[in-house]
Amino acid sequence: MFKLKTLAAGATALALMASTAMAEKVLRIQSVLSNSADEVYMLNEFGKDVAALTGGSLTIEVLPAGAVVGPRDIMDAVDAGLVEGGFAWTHYWGGKHVAANLFGAPVAGAGVGLDNIAFLSWFQYGGGKELYDRLWDEMGVNVKGFLLQPVGPEALGWFPEPIKSMDDFRQMRFRAPPGMVGAAYADIGVPAVAMGGGDILPALEKGTIDAAEWCCPKPDSVFGFQKVLKHYYLQGLHQVTVNADMYVNGDFYDSLSDTEKKALEVAANASLSKSLSYRIYENGKALKDLTDNHGVILEDTPADYFVEYSAAASRALQAAADENEFFAEVWASQRAFAEIAVPFWAGAQTSNAGLGRAFADTLK
Repeated sequence: MFKLKTLAAGATALALMASTAMAEKVLRIQSVLSNSADEVYMLNEFGKDVAALTGGSLTIEVLPAGAVVGPRDIMDAVDAGLVEGGFAWTHYWGGKHVAANLFGAPVAGAGVGLDNIAFLSWFQYGGGKELYDRLWDEMGVNVKGFLLQPVGPEALGWFPEPIKSMDDFRQMRFRAPPGMVGAAYADIGVPAVAMGGGDILPALEKGTIDAAEWCCPKPDSVFGFQKVLKHYYLQGLHQVTVNADMYVNGDFYDSLSDTEKKALEVAANASLSKSLSYRIYENGKALKDLTDNHGVILEDTPADYFVEYSAAASRALQAAADENEFFAEVWASQRAFAEIAVPFWAGAQTSNAGLGRAFADTLK
């Protein structure tokens, strides 16, 4: 009896030790955003899925912006192992490799009509994932990437008064995203200024800028742009799709079990769908609140914007392809996919968009 009790006690101790060891793998992810952001909410949902799929052997802890390093230093921190993971938008790293723009914010739908749904089709079944996995080696960082959160289409932005043409737009000092997207605005004569989300409202209040874009109704309203500007344009081309992703230090990733690696993959795929679903409803609620309770007026984007911005985007994409071989390879893959998928997808969506617009008009 004594031996059985001893063995049982020993087995219990070993089980506890194994349980403790399993729970020791913590993937700390520093975000570029505060913990109150919608993106972080969805990142935590992703973390719950990972913990459930691994039985708790791998857990995720989200750190807010600035917890370890500044937002622009996250990739270097993950590469060096200062933090196990990072979270940002892929195009933030366009300065490290221009092709990051094609995964994070392919300007004007990569010039081939990719919306956020079509982009995911390319990414998951059109060869995009394989190219994405190569991006980090091309960038020269010790990182494993996971695309998590597609957003879009993003709104053109907020204006102090209606714009009837691009001539009106060119009179506005406009907060635009950095990189290729903002450069296309500059190319068509819009005085584009890049700044962080938290800096936009103070800049509007001080008159440093006249108009601005950030994302979509929910995050825009959280920043409070409606306090200063009332004319809101939903239709834009600059960021038809925008993708946020997670970066895991390569050595940390290699230390994971096959089950834990598979859990990250499965949870990431689930996050792609869950993020799209979450954003549609949240943005719908926010837009209704903005128009019903804050005096925000929805405007239609001038037709010449689409012509001019499309031309500028095409010039920027071609210039980058001429200068960088990997960019050219990724863009060629997107174009080849679009030649097959976009005629179907755009044609199928035309009637649905018209039906939706007709219903929306009845609510005015």
